[in-house]
Amino acid sequence: MDIHQELRAVTPEAIRKGHEIDVALQQQYGVSFRKYWVDSETGHLFCLVEAPSKEAVYSVHYAAHKLVPNEIYAVTEGE
Repeated sequence: MDIHQELRAVTPEAIRKGHEIDVALQQQYGVSFRKYWVDSETGHLFCLVEAPSKEAVYSVHYAAHKLVPNEIYAVTEGE
């Protein structure tokens, strides 16, 4: 799970476009973007990503649009 904080242009359209670019590049980095959530009031974006490493998540975001996450957490699904 990665977290982007205090984004300036947190509109559904802007987030969707950024996500589409991430998805277009994901295979190059061995990453799979699963879902995202947006808090428009605070400018936070949360991305659920399957990836081999935190570095791969950072790299695909950087290559796609330079909006890298502030934090990346390795999470596992609960039952």
